[in-house]
Amino acid sequence: MWVITRLLSSVVLKGPYRLICGHPGPLPGFELRFVHCTRRRCGPIPAPDAVDMDALYTQEQRAVILRVLNTAPESELVTVKLLRGRKAANILEHRSRHGPFKDLESVLHVPFLKHRNAVVVFNSILNPGETTERKKRKTQLVKFIRPEMTKAQLKASSIVSIVCGTNKIAWAHMHREMTVLDWQQQECSSFMNGTYMASSYLDDISDVVSNLPPADFYVVEKTGVSVHNVTLFPVMAHLRTVEAMLFALLNQRREVGALPKVLNMLRTAVGRHFDLMVGESRTSGARAVRRMMTESVTREVPRVTFPRELLLRYRGAFQMSSRSKGEELCDALLQAVAFYELLAE
Repeated sequence: MWVITRLLSSVVLKGPYRLICGHPGPLPGFELRFVHCTRRRCGPIPAPDAVDMDALYTQEQRAVILRVLNTAPESELVTVKLLRGRKAANILEHRSRHGPFKDLESVLHVPFLKHRNAVVVFNSILNPGETTERKKRKTQLVKFIRPEMTKAQLKASSIVSIVCGTNKIAWAHMHREMTVLDWQQQECSSFMNGTYMASSYLDDISDVVSNLPPADFYVVEKTGVSVHNVTLFPVMAHLRTVEAMLFALLNQRREVGALPKVLNMLRTAVGRHFDLMVGESRTSGARAVRRMMTESVTREVPRVTFPRELLLRYRGAFQMSSRSKGEELCDALLQAVAFYELLAE
């Protein structure tokens, strides 16, 4: 009897019933209970990519979206959410190679424009005012400066925007009239060179600080490297070391009780301001910088004014074919522009 009971228990435990022991003993009593599925649905959950894009919108909405994607020039496409940078160029390239989009599903063939991103783009085309207003409110609520200061305290005739890379430091000296006064970068041979020698770091950073022009504020980029990503720990340690030394060297003459002269500006805030964020990652700002440099020559009232010598010096520095795209230079300039534009809002 005992052997038969044990055999039955092993069989039932593999089925939809579970044997619950009632009491201990050599011949335990058992009670049959049905095991219910605790998930919302036990069948396969369809992936978002399996949804037909055209079924999500009415015929009139599809016509509006396709008209914009098939006829809008690049200057209009970049105003649509998520279409700044490479995505707008990919749409133009796809149109020239394959002709106009016949339906919304065909838009998914454009590189970097898969289902979730495509839905955001389509909704932005249908509701451009709503998207812009939501973005503006979100930008205004971002606390992008550390330590926190009031707008009145942040008024400055000029700032020096500083960005650190893995082997160089770049800075942009900008006047509040959105005129670039100086813009350059400096190589630092001790950076990320096997060990973090404090004396070597201090020599390189002191040399950079000695070349920085005087300004009302020095704005140092605050990167968003996660402390939980152990593979990026050497980069994080490097950036934090440079940041700490910049604060110490630039603030050494600060009087007690005076306003801080060195500030942090969040890298993600600058990325959101120029629509450079893809998820939690920030894409290159070279395209935005090239556009500003072109507008400085072609527009009567440009967004940013560059001296002629700087335009000549960097006219080919930010091309895709360039060995050194000057990402630190781009980031330093964009940070300075975002500082004044966000402050104006």
